[in-house]
Amino acid sequence: MNIEETPLPGIGVRRELRLASGRRVGVVTHRDGLTELILSRVDDPDACAASIPLSAEEASALGTLLGSAQLIAQLSAEQENVSGVTTHQILIRKGSLYAGRPLGDTQMRTRTGTSIVALLRDDDVIGSPRPDEVLHVGDLVVIVGTDEGLAEAAAILQSR
Repeated sequence: MNIEETPLPGIGVRRELRLASGRRVGVVTHRDGLTELILSRVDDPDACAASIPLSAEEASALGTLLGSAQLIAQLSAEQENVSGVTTHQILIRKGSLYAGRPLGDTQMRTRTGTSIVALLRDDDVIGSPRPDEVLHVGDLVVIVGTDEGLAEAAAILQSR
């Protein structure tokens, strides 16, 4: 997929891509740091239907949302040809026995045979988290393993 970059003299830079529908979606990054999410009209891909100003924090969060979806889709696609292996996401809830404790305390691989491949936390994707990475309430733990192992992993991470 091609991302088109257009300098906007005196304003900044517009980066956008054309969707399968023919619409364009993109971002205008202003020289002063302001970011706008833009979407073209259905009937005229060169005309703007919506322009949504985003704070730096909002732009980062949106990028994370889109990036984490890409990570999950990529993991799912890679496992399609591997029989018996699945990717699962488990939310660390308030009251979890492991909230506030290092990932290594779970002994996840030893106990279940599963592998924790990423943590999705606020605006960050932590790929291949280390055993000393502390789990936080609200973390989404991305795990790969068998259905049986994933059920055991969910029971461990959601235990109180």
